[in-house]
Amino acid sequence: MNADKWTVAEAKAKFSELIDRAQSGGPQIVTRHGRIAVVVVAADEWERKTKRAGTLADFFAASPLRGSGLQVPRVKSGTRRVDL
Repeated sequence: MNADKWTVAEAKAKFSELIDRAQSGGPQIVTRHGRIAVVVVAADEWERKTKRAGTLADFFAASPLRGSGLQVPRVKSGTRRVDL
């Protein structure tokens, strides 16, 4: 078994070890039928990678298009019918 690649059967049989390795050695890949199914990462790494940096307003304020004078025409065709 590769240090960072597990089959589903190996991951099930050694789940505690899988968690320990994800926490100490980085992401662990779990394969199903020879294809990558999931990647197990430590919670602190997940939080670090998914943490938002700023607000949506900050994102738009930092846009290279800000102040460019870009005009996007609006379609004024009225309401549209939606079949439910």
